Amino acid sequence: MRKLALLLTILLLSPALSAHVNSPDVFYEGHAGPYQLLVTVRPPKVVPGIAQIEIRCADKDVTQIQVLPLKMQGTGSKYAPASDATERSSADPQMFSGKLWIMTRGSWKVQVQVEGARGKGELAVPLASVSNNSVRMQVTLGILLSILGLVLVAGIVAILGAAGREADLPAGDQPDANKKKRGRRREAATTVFVIAALVLGNAWWNSEAAANARLNYKVPHVQAQLQPDGILKLQLENPNELPKRIFGMEPPDRIVLDDLVPDHGHLMHLFLVSMPDMKNFYHLHPEQTGVGQFSMRLPVILEGNYQIYADVVHATGFPETQVGTIKIPALDYQYRKLDSPGTWKPPITDDSGITQAVPSEKISPLSAGSRMVWLRDEAPLKANQPIWFRFRMEDKDGKPATDLEPYMGMAGHAVFISTDGRIFAHVHPAGSVSMAAVDIADGRASSLASSDMGAMPGMQHDRPGAEVSFPYGFPQPGDYRIFVQVKRSGHVETGSFIAHAR
Repeated sequence: MRKLALLLTILLLSPALSAHVNSPDVFYEGHAGPYQLLVTVRPPKVVPGIAQIEIRCADKDVTQIQVLPLKMQGTGSKYAPASDATERSSADPQMFSGKLWIMTRGSWKVQVQVEGARGKGELAVPLASVSNNSVRMQVTLGILLSILGLVLVAGIVAILGAAGREADLPAGDQPDANKKKRGRRREAATTVFVIAALVLGNAWWNSEAAANARLNYKVPHVQAQLQPDGILKLQLENPNELPKRIFGMEPPDRIVLDDLVPDHGHLMHLFLVSMPDMKNFYHLHPEQTGVGQFSMRLPVILEGNYQIYADVVHATGFPETQVGTIKIPALDYQYRKLDSPGTWKPPITDDSGITQAVPSEKISPLSAGSRMVWLRDEAPLKANQPIWFRFRMEDKDGKPATDLEPYMGMAGHAVFISTDGRIFAHVHPAGSVSMAAVDIADGRASSLASSDMGAMPGMQHDRPGAEVSFPYGFPQPGDYRIFVQVKRSGHVETGSFIAHAR
């Protein structure tokens, strides 16, 4: 009985994890036809489970929004269920909310269908749906359910024993010795049967619970090794196996390491953050050398202990962040002449970083006297709600900068990290989703075969303005560091900010 109740507790309480580390909510800003939307998807805490959908419309002429869940690929992507209507908020007519069942783990997309005065439009929002642990039942609840189970078993035995003694007796008659003996035999047989059923049920439970535990997503840990010549070698981990079906449900999407696709022109976005001071931040792009293997020659990096976050995207549209640590010693290989010709090449122009950064609550100094300004209001930041983080680049005279360029196909990139390093999110102006996953959700997977960012329709090619914004929400209260990166006249600038979420 307690084991069965534990199953229900797991289904209700197990938390979910997305590709970002401990930051599962999805924020995506895009257009459904002529309508501009900001979509927030809060994945279910366990799968199968219910995802919460919030949609804010920039336009006031939207009359109806419907949502439906679809698998990103495979059979589930071809047979759409009936759409679910969202509800318009009575307090805010531009806000809609709804709920969707997510039935299996893996890569999903939420199809948003909009109707309004200017016709219809659709928007696909990628969603990575997983569970990462199981919550144990409370002791008091387990004791209560165990007592109730024992009472139920005793009741079954007593009822069947009484039926053997008194079922065919006239009212008021007492059973004789034979009937009492028959009743005791029935009670004994019932007890044996019930105990056998409990033992077999417990064995079944253990088997299914073990299968369910294997389905829980485990955060992979990248193994990093720095060689004496300054070559950093990375080995990705794949701790998530593909178990059998559980409770008759379809198995989850299989996670492998030989199906990675480029995102913003690179198979991996590697972030190194010095801990615990978080003053040094590097955004690098190693090259793939084998299945799950990457390497690169490090640029000049200050010595210290670093937290590693390695972003990759699978062909299913499932984004994944592998974590690790590495100790960087004092490096001098950048200034030594290498014996083997051709072993050194200039760093990729997309590689960038900042050293000895002092975080600011509002203004972060940049090069040549310019600065990055966080355009925030005086209201306190709150966790678990979408926030527009807006930043403006100013020149040395305090005027809006005019020399910004797209950085890896986007107006900018932002990284949100809790000061303990346990929460990490790589965010773009379109939101927290990977642009490769957006392309796959829109049926443009063929464009991912090339690392050319020009082939990705989600990329920005026009010169951005002086301001860049990112939709995101802090998953938990606490202190965070925000690193914002933009490109100006061929040089990447990085601003460093500190934030506290209530």
